[in-house]
Amino acid sequence: MARDYYEILGVGKSATPQEIKSAYRKKAMEYHPDRNKGDKATEEKFKEVAQAYEVLSDDQKKAAYDQYGHAAFSGGAGPGFGGNGFGNQGGGFDFSQGGFGGFSDIFESVFTGTGGQREAQSFEGENLRCNLEITLEEAFQGTTKQIRITKMDACSTCKGSGAAKGTHPATCTACKGTGHIRTQQGFFMMERTCPTCNGYGKVIKDPCSACHGQGQIKATKTLDIAVPPGVEEGVQIRLKGEGNAGMYGAPAGDLYAFVHIKTHELFVRQGADLLCRIPISMIMATIGGSIDLPTIEGKQVTLKIPAGTQPGDKFRLKDKGMNIYRRSSRGDMYVEVRVEIPKNLSKSQQEFLKDFDKAIASNKNQPDSFNFFKKMKKFMGTEEK
Repeated sequence: MARDYYEILGVGKSATPQEIKSAYRKKAMEYHPDRNKGDKATEEKFKEVAQAYEVLSDDQKKAAYDQYGHAAFSGGAGPGFGGNGFGNQGGGFDFSQGGFGGFSDIFESVFTGTGGQREAQSFEGENLRCNLEITLEEAFQGTTKQIRITKMDACSTCKGSGAAKGTHPATCTACKGTGHIRTQQGFFMMERTCPTCNGYGKVIKDPCSACHGQGQIKATKTLDIAVPPGVEEGVQIRLKGEGNAGMYGAPAGDLYAFVHIKTHELFVRQGADLLCRIPISMIMATIGGSIDLPTIEGKQVTLKIPAGTQPGDKFRLKDKGMNIYRRSSRGDMYVEVRVEIPKNLSKSQQEFLKDFDKAIASNKNQPDSFNFFKKMKKFMGTEEK
């Protein structure tokens, strides 16, 4: 009696298509003939797994199997199917190229995402990355930075083909230019990289003496990288085709420059806005005043400090922040006040401040202190009646 297809794959009837595919991949790799050469029992299990996946991966076949079981694919199919239900005379499965598409195509589509014949292996160049350090001012206004990188460049002697001057790579006769060789191994069609051309699809009979047939050589190159105004930390700037050259004339990869902005001694960036923390004297905080401050573009702006300014108060300077990346507008600049308390006072200075403190110790001059101590006395039961 044939085994249940769900049991073969180790999934339940409610399994999703992705779960069915994942289970098949696992089982197929476990029972693959290349891993179990000469083991007939394992080969039969491999066929069972293929049969189970062939049905359960197809919505129509799965529905028929769920309703009629194995009878859906034999002479006892049930109404509406006729014969074996899917035109498979005599029951069972036909894994030849004329049947359901061939098991080699099933296996290939699951494990490589393709079906049928594949193209030659890609020899495109690798992408490269570099770190690009700039100042906050450069991030604000934009700049052009010059870097030097060592990479694999296209060979100038053979122009990247790998063949000696005056010659050309020839189509590989072993794989007919596909880069892959298919071989019949008993019941199965197996595919591997062509050993003659190593997946290139072409052979170089007369290699270039400069690059030894690789089509690329190591070179140091100087590049200019344009940094746009308002660029942010971590932005990747792509230089197309400036990565490693491809082998045998294949396209080059790209170079990605990752922007890193140095810490500024005056400004802290907060998105498009800038924060500047400034110290002021307690006298200025008390009676008010003004202070001249720099902006990120190197200009000067005057900030008015109102009387009674408290530590931590912030003031907004509209449109004095960073340029916004790929936009014509700007962020704002925020100024946060830190009131500096005098240190190392002389005795006469201390006496002066004590007198000053007594003179302003009222609800009108120091409302927060007055109300706090009033609440404290009430809590302690020492409030005056």
